[in-house]
Amino acid sequence: MNRFFQVVASAAAMMMPLAPSYAGSIEDDGMGEIQSAFDSVLGAQNQAPPAPAPVPSRSPVPSQFQPARRYAPGFEQQLASLAEASQGRIGVAALDLTSGRTIDVLGDQRFPMASTSKIAIAATFLEGVDQGRWSLTSEYPLMMPVPSARFSSAVAPVRPGSYMSARSLIEAMLTRSNNYATDALLKVVGGPSAVNNWVRRAGVTDWHIDRDIATLVRDDGAVNPATVIDTRDSATPLAMVRLLAGIYNGQMLSPQSRQVLLGAMSRCLTGKRRIPALLPSGASVMHKTGTLNNTASDVGIIEAPDGHAYAVAIYVTGQGNRVNRETRIASIARALYQGYSSQSSIYGRTAAR
Repeated sequence: MNRFFQVVASAAAMMMPLAPSYAGSIEDDGMGEIQSAFDSVLGAQNQAPPAPAPVPSRSPVPSQFQPARRYAPGFEQQLASLAEASQGRIGVAALDLTSGRTIDVLGDQRFPMASTSKIAIAATFLEGVDQGRWSLTSEYPLMMPVPSARFSSAVAPVRPGSYMSARSLIEAMLTRSNNYATDALLKVVGGPSAVNNWVRRAGVTDWHIDRDIATLVRDDGAVNPATVIDTRDSATPLAMVRLLAGIYNGQMLSPQSRQVLLGAMSRCLTGKRRIPALLPSGASVMHKTGTLNNTASDVGIIEAPDGHAYAVAIYVTGQGNRVNRETRIASIARALYQGYSSQSSIYGRTAAR
């Protein structure tokens, strides 16, 4: 399989004070290949978490920018400019679900998923509903964090809270990014390993979670994602669009479960300054945001009035502050939408190795 073109560039419980939500195979269809080496990244810093934190698995980032030898003008060039990495790594992948055309920026590089992983957690539970193991009307307790020091335990302590139906938990975790609701369903399905197994069975690689949300949030900040790749609780942008495409195309869940998941994503209340911010009024968005230390993300499906749909994953690190990260996400989403809407030329990707 050829590699694609790569360019740089939770009802009462839902209203309770939430823990921060800072804590989600594309085939080449034979279209013409565009040679590129536009894969610029920042140098890595060797940062160690404070003891007794476990040492994270990290991959060093090349220290030098790799200037483009050749890249297509227009759409690709604009995306390359918007996703340039001088102020922090930016990962982007997008897939036209009608034509199969794809474009990415550091699409094979790992980024912290933060709360974008909640899509797969909900999907894992919904597969169990499809198989008759659970029901959307079954009730489960919210998992409430118990105060503990950072890195004081492998898993942050939690206690059961109020009970909510599974349907309400899914709504809370995807529309409000409620961490307590997420950990409730994560416990039901069997923890991170069960979600990882579902993702692998769905045919998606380069995606995995290692911790529940309570632990992820408690221990956040040990690594600067703008300059260090921490492979825990991470995915590549291309892996995320594969996951989104499979869900949207009905390959991973029953029609009923698919509608529950995408319906909740369409009612997302977070990230109004991210993917949807600069899109035209006729476009509809089903998405999930993520935020952690020095990183912001938004992933989802954009539907255009003409019937085209695009799976999009945008991960932004650095950029000085959260507002700048969100602005960058919005600008990239607009460029992707406009590019796919206006271009009839071929988008492909070949390995820049």
